[in-house]
Amino acid sequence: MLKYDILSKKPSVFRYFSGLELHEFNALNSKITETYSAFEQKRLFRADRKRGLGAGHPFKLSLTDRLLMLLVYYHLYVSSTLAAYLFDLSQTNVLKNIRKLEPLVSEVLPLPKKQHKKARRLQTLDEIEAVFPGFKAFLDATEQEIPRPKAKRKRKTHYSGKKKKHTVKTQITVNKDGFIVHKTRHARGRTHDYALFKRSHPHLPDNVSVGLDLGYDGVKKDYPELKCEVPFKRRSPGRGKRGVKAKKLLPEQKSFNKKLSKERVIVEHTFSRVKKFRIWAEEFRNRLKHYDIMTDIVCGIINFRIAGTIAI
Repeated sequence: MLKYDILSKKPSVFRYFSGLELHEFNALNSKITETYSAFEQKRLFRADRKRGLGAGHPFKLSLTDRLLMLLVYYHLYVSSTLAAYLFDLSQTNVLKNIRKLEPLVSEVLPLPKKQHKKARRLQTLDEIEAVFPGFKAFLDATEQEIPRPKAKRKRKTHYSGKKKKHTVKTQITVNKDGFIVHKTRHARGRTHDYALFKRSHPHLPDNVSVGLDLGYDGVKKDYPELKCEVPFKRRSPGRGKRGVKAKKLLPEQKSFNKKLSKERVIVEHTFSRVKKFRIWAEEFRNRLKHYDIMTDIVCGIINFRIAGTIAI
């Protein structure tokens, strides 16, 4: 049986199971323990309640072990059957425990939606540069496989021609340190990256430049007020002009593309970090209505690890 008291004696094994260093888990656990009582009162309060708060069966696991179970589930993405065996619970109680704890974990962690709200309120140059070093941000989208939908219409809308699978797509925006300042709700796998950008792009300070890839070609034309950097693209001469080659890029254009690519790699590194949590890397087996809160929590964990503190 997995327990904090046992697992914490081996820090390297603890990190493998939970995805956090021992001191990081202790800091998160301390904050959650501090706010748990008020959270439970709010969760259980009802005006027509006949029994007192806290009546009924108590949780079998301690709050610390329940948090550990949530992180193990997110990091390793084991089946609920295996998680039940590891934590000595019934299979149905595994996800019930996790679902009840997720809102509290979301309140504590620095989620992207919280950071986006703060970014929109930044005013002075010093405040902006503290959040966006070099006044730069980088944006990209990623896809995750889902089980083949039963409904024919859903199979069509969620099929990704790029991945050759049924997927959902999420777009994130990071700063130069990989800190996630914006994340969209999931979209259907068939949705193009630029279409998702048009639907829900981040609202950043005017002097922050957003680095994009060629999937967002045309953004400067459609959003002339947006400060962004897009790689130069070799343009084909058009239809009906066979034998005419596309113009080669100028040396300075190639140099710009190379520089932007080196800077934009941070967003790819961030995708690598979030997908260390296999709940965002493997086929998503949970219901899609839980997708956004789960991926929000993963982003919050990554932000917490990068910043080294919860109070951001």
